[in-house]
Amino acid sequence: MKTKTTTLQTATPDDVAGHITPVGGNVFADLGFEPAEAAALFEQSQKAIAKKLAIKAQLMDTLATWMVSEKLTQAKAATVLGISRPRVSDVIRHKNSNFTVDALIDMVVRTGRTVQISV
Repeated sequence: MKTKTTTLQTATPDDVAGHITPVGGNVFADLGFEPAEAAALFEQSQKAIAKKLAIKAQLMDTLATWMVSEKLTQAKAATVLGISRPRVSDVIRHKNSNFTVDALIDMVVRTGRTVQISV
């Protein structure tokens, strides 16, 4: 009996996109915006990202402080927060790319605290 061999082809980044903006590069310039406008858009986006990261850091600090004050293990904190123990570790280590602001707010609320947002 003969066995049929199938070769799978997988897409590489070069097959999918013609250009990838390098880390720290200006995607707006790469999209064809005029240099002045690209610089302004890049600056605005960097400020927005910094604000969001600061919010995430504050929420993660609140959760880490809560764990210490309650003398909780990561496993016990995970149960209260409704997440896995490795996710608690990510919170403590400020791996903010792993969490949305919404998810962090939900965790803080599960600790019994109230989250206030002001604009």
